[in-house]
Amino acid sequence: MGTDGTVWGGEILHVTHAGFRRVAHLRPFLLPGNAKAVREPRRVALAILYEIFGDRAFTLDIPALRAFTPAELGPLQAMLRQRLNTPTTTSVGRLFDAFASLLNLRQVASFEGQAAMALEFALTGAKEDTSYPYVVRTQGDTLWLDWEPAVRAVLAEPALAPSIASARFHNTLVDMAVDVVARMGERNVVLSGGCFQNRTLTERMVSRLLGAGYRPYWHQRVPPNDGGIALGQIMAAQLHSGSRKDGSCV
Repeated sequence: MGTDGTVWGGEILHVTHAGFRRVAHLRPFLLPGNAKAVREPRRVALAILYEIFGDRAFTLDIPALRAFTPAELGPLQAMLRQRLNTPTTTSVGRLFDAFASLLNLRQVASFEGQAAMALEFALTGAKEDTSYPYVVRTQGDTLWLDWEPAVRAVLAEPALAPSIASARFHNTLVDMAVDVVARMGERNVVLSGGCFQNRTLTERMVSRLLGAGYRPYWHQRVPPNDGGIALGQIMAAQLHSGSRKDGSCV
């Protein structure tokens, strides 16, 4: 949970010894059914389509919608309309799920991350340097990385090879991150979080940052997902409980 009570996961933070500031994040979307959406990428795809099209999303003739029965769609539509059991998230992992569903790679998952893995594996052999379009929007004191143009582009090319579409999706995430980093004026860039278990995403991000003159850091001995979170929590607790007036800690 983030400081605003929503489920974070696609954030760019400016971190100092004194704390952090949330600079940018993915455009928020809903998770219909909460934890159930983690096992059903089709639900996440439906949620981002509803964010774009409203009720018209339920009339789209695409694999993600055809993966539901009419009896399943009715309650989901009511949930989204009334925001019942639909927490807000900015998770990049769930965005992976949504695109895996839109590309018909995985509609229901046996375990968390399976759809994201399918999207990464679809890259095999793809040589694609282009990206999907996106928009950076100013919302209050943060930037929104808006995925809507990318979703519309996917819908506009239903016959595009999944390998090319997946490559474009990965490239778009890299473009988004480098775009925001360029606005921040910081040289050191730390890459962390479960999405950086994705080798392609990590390698492309590191390559782009190095090429642009930044100094990227990425996980090598500590895992980027839950193990890294646990270690980070220990360090944060130590700094909070042991901080002294001179800024040192015990």
